[in-house]
Amino acid sequence: MPAPAAPPTRDHPGLPAVRGRLPAVLLMTGSCLPVLGAVLLAPVLPRMQDHFEGVTGSAALVPLVLTVPALSLALLAPFAGVVVDRLGRKRLLVAATVLYAVFGTVPLWLDSLHGILLSRVLVGVAEAAIMTACTTLIGDYYSGRVRDRYLALQTMCASASATLFFVLGGALGAAGWRAPFWLYAVGLLLAPVMARALPNPTTAGLGVSTDSGPGPRPFPVRRMAGLCLLTVFGAVVFYTVPVEMSYLLDDLDVDSTGVIGAVTAVASAATVLGSVVFTRLTGDPRRRLPVLLLPCAAGFLVMGVADGLPLLIAGAVLNCFGTGLLLPSLLTLAMSRLDYADRGRGIGLWTAAFFLGEFVCPLVLLGGKSALGSLASAVALLGFVTLTASAVLLPLARRTAVPLPRQVPEQR
Repeated sequence: MPAPAAPPTRDHPGLPAVRGRLPAVLLMTGSCLPVLGAVLLAPVLPRMQDHFEGVTGSAALVPLVLTVPALSLALLAPFAGVVVDRLGRKRLLVAATVLYAVFGTVPLWLDSLHGILLSRVLVGVAEAAIMTACTTLIGDYYSGRVRDRYLALQTMCASASATLFFVLGGALGAAGWRAPFWLYAVGLLLAPVMARALPNPTTAGLGVSTDSGPGPRPFPVRRMAGLCLLTVFGAVVFYTVPVEMSYLLDDLDVDSTGVIGAVTAVASAATVLGSVVFTRLTGDPRRRLPVLLLPCAAGFLVMGVADGLPLLIAGAVLNCFGTGLLLPSLLTLAMSRLDYADRGRGIGLWTAAFFLGEFVCPLVLLGGKSALGSLASAVALLGFVTLTASAVLLPLARRTAVPLPRQVPEQR
């Protein structure tokens, strides 16, 4: 099937808005699906380990059931971005949501650990397409401050849903390690609603100018390379508290699951608060990045020297407030650098960078722990590195900002 003609590349003023809030609700919900894959199964991994204890290598393979979708997403998101630009955002999103449900529920009927792992790889493929398409459609449907607010809301929804899915996974896990996989069937409910309610960007009134010229347009590699590298680092900063908090608490002799859950919830709330504050900020996001890294760094340093629970919580809250500001800032900066025809590929690369950072985060902290002798020292070192990154970015932020694509008026 021939690819549809690519729409022109620049937003054009005076366009009609995407009507209603349902498209935004669907895109926020779709953006939470990869989060479901990342945390849903964590509470039932010990039960899976017991079930497959006779399988050679199960001690290493069972944890991969949880983490391999993120690796697949990181590796395949750039290719999903290419497909998004060539075949269309909405078409890919609907198809990927159906496949997400199919692949996600396959372990309900499999009794092969290797087969389950393969299904999880395929879940990651679907997640790459879903995350890339959802974020790209936010960029297509909205502009200006409204777009920034929805990108921040995407971060808020992801942070809040992580806690919710962890609780649901634990509750369903009481019925057996397979039970949480039923939640993946939500994709079968979402897909038809998306197909009906989401406008096609090529016919949703998103008129754009035609100044791209004949022939294929070169992708702005230089414009995105540095930002993607920074996003990998930003993802390591973002995921350190969610991934390592239980280990830091254990080092302080706190092993109560209730306390661990409460501290994680408080940290997630701080991330949400940071995202809310982000929606009130104005100005060039590039100029804000050095400042936004400061609370992240300060939080790590406080956590690194914490000798008790109150100080550790204070450091985590400070850090997560900063990451709640940092993540939407990186995403809005990426979006602002991309024209319509490049948006899928650009967001695919950004998504890959972010989930690559998620995947390497525990490896980075493990390496730091091995070198320094304790996880707290590794976290403190990450604080110093984050502080250094802020200092390096400061002179770059003072330069004239890259000209941004012309935006449509705010769409409400």
